[in-house]
Amino acid sequence: MSSGFGRAAYKPVGLLLGMGAGILAGALFRQVWKVTAGDGEAPDATDEDRGWGEILAAAALQGAIFAVVRAAVDRGGAMGVRRMTGSWPR
Repeated sequence: MSSGFGRAAYKPVGLLLGMGAGILAGALFRQVWKVTAGDGEAPDATDEDRGWGEILAAAALQGAIFAVVRAAVDRGGAMGVRRMTGSWPR
C-alpha cells in the first residue's frame, strides 16, 4: 500500500482518537487529583482560596497526564493504521 493511503487513513482515526484521549485524560486527571489532594475538584487558576503551589501543581499534573495519554493513544493509532494499511502514517 502507498504511504499516502496510510496518511489519509490516519486522519479521521487520529481525530477520533484525539477526542477520546482528551476525554480519557480528563477523567484520569480528576481521579488522580482526588487521590493525591484529597479534594473533589482541582483548583482553577482564578480560585482566590487556593495558593500558587496548589494551582501550579494541579496544572503540571494535568499537563503531564494529558501529554502521556495523548502520546499513547497517537502511537497506538499509528500502529493500528500500519497493521491495516501496511504503511506508517506520517
